[in-house]
Amino acid sequence: MVGRPVAHSIPDDMPTTLSPIESEFATVEEAEAYDRWFRAKVQASLADTRPNVPHDQVMADMESIIRAAEIKRAARRS
Repeated sequence: MVGRPVAHSIPDDMPTTLSPIESEFATVEEAEAYDRWFRAKVQASLADTRPNVPHDQVMADMESIIRAAEIKRAARRS
């Protein structure tokens, strides 16, 4: 995880308030909570047995969504 502190790398003597220059989190507790959440999401994704969706299919689906949104936006402007 680039740019995010991980629970196992936070020293015991670290202050509970983190510097906004060094961390995206206000406290060590927030950093640890994010780390637990993130790891759970990754584990759930790895355990997911549904078939993978090919990249080209995802890109085609997103292009359709974007195109529909652009058409809807243009219609509102008219």
